Amino acid sequence: MLWGASGTLVVSALGLIWGGVLRDLAWLPWTVLGGVALADLAFSMAQGRRKALDLRVPAEVFVGEEASIDLSIQPHPAGLTGLLDWPEGLTGASVVAFAEGRAKIRFRAVRRGIWRLDNLWLRWPSRLSLFEFGAKLGMAVAVRVVPNVRPVQSGQITTTVMSTLYGVKENRAIGEGSEFHQLRDFVKGMDVKTIDWKRSARRRALVARELRAERNHHVILALDNGYLMREEIAGLPKIDHATTAALSVAWAAAIGGDLVGYFSYDARPRIFVSPQPGRQAFARLRSWTADLSYVGRETNHTLALTELNARTPKRSLIIVFTDFIDTTSAALMVENIGLLAKRHLVIFVTLRDPETEALIETGPEDLDGVASLVAANQAIVERRLVLEQLTRMGVTIVDAKPGMVTAQLISAYLEIKARDLI
Repeated sequence: MLWGASGTLVVSALGLIWGGVLRDLAWLPWTVLGGVALADLAFSMAQGRRKALDLRVPAEVFVGEEASIDLSIQPHPAGLTGLLDWPEGLTGASVVAFAEGRAKIRFRAVRRGIWRLDNLWLRWPSRLSLFEFGAKLGMAVAVRVVPNVRPVQSGQITTTVMSTLYGVKENRAIGEGSEFHQLRDFVKGMDVKTIDWKRSARRRALVARELRAERNHHVILALDNGYLMREEIAGLPKIDHATTAALSVAWAAAIGGDLVGYFSYDARPRIFVSPQPGRQAFARLRSWTADLSYVGRETNHTLALTELNARTPKRSLIIVFTDFIDTTSAALMVENIGLLAKRHLVIFVTLRDPETEALIETGPEDLDGVASLVAANQAIVERRLVLEQLTRMGVTIVDAKPGMVTAQLISAYLEIKARDLI
């Protein structure tokens, strides 16, 4: 429409300048343009009829994963496009292109919570492209983003734990624990101390007691939800990587016959749930972690871990998911985890930042790069010092990149269980 009006204005101006008959016809281009515009509007009115929106939205998406929204609009004019305003917890393309009135919009869930999609803004050109029409369609749908339990659903954890409990590794656990497993005939070469004399007397033959690693241990998942856990690595906040690993090891504990408890904290203790049978606790744990908010408060490790120690009188396996910046800020954390480790077996889980490690591996190109390299190297050195200090206290360390933390944590749990360290 703008180009048509500009051309008409030029022709009219020339007619007025030259005068004569051309001056009398200066109005003609405007008449033609007006007629064409009216015709374009008339032909395009059918396209502007009220539009019906049909959409399919996934009710639930795992954080960190992608999903799609299927849209269908009738009637659908040619050149139809849409504009979608994504909420904070979802990311995707803002401009939507429709093909025959249909579109599939891919998006990624980057924050837990319930995220609403309110409106879809449509626009399309008229038949002669002189005008552009717009419309707003209400979507009024919500997408629930929940902690990622894909490792549980895939069956990988179940297979790993079952093979450990009933496969080759079980042989290593038998005889090393304190829980009765079975009776078997005593044969030459077996330890005489394993003979069950009462049952041997009843059977009038020597039988031996076979023990295995104890089950029904208490496993407590302690999630630090302070502001440091909001930092993003690998496209997600650290707390979301931590909840994925926590849910995975909770399922492993359920398969292994242990009891699972839950503790979350930031500036103060938030939720404590005493250990419960794993399969029952898993569903509740998934709900609790889904409701964890992203907070900006500094973590008080002294208050939180003292509270946790007081609430768990029985020796337990406590898995602490947290993070730190340097040796100074980690001093109180290390001190309190050391106190916790005097009574309990502690696994300390922290996430390595791939970007920081990448800075060390690539050479600097300018002075800013040199400064970044020095800072990254200092951070890695201080991190190593803190982890070595925790190791000397008897704490098991799981320090892994986001994609590896779940596998390493489950491996550490199964190793502890097989060796009956709890």
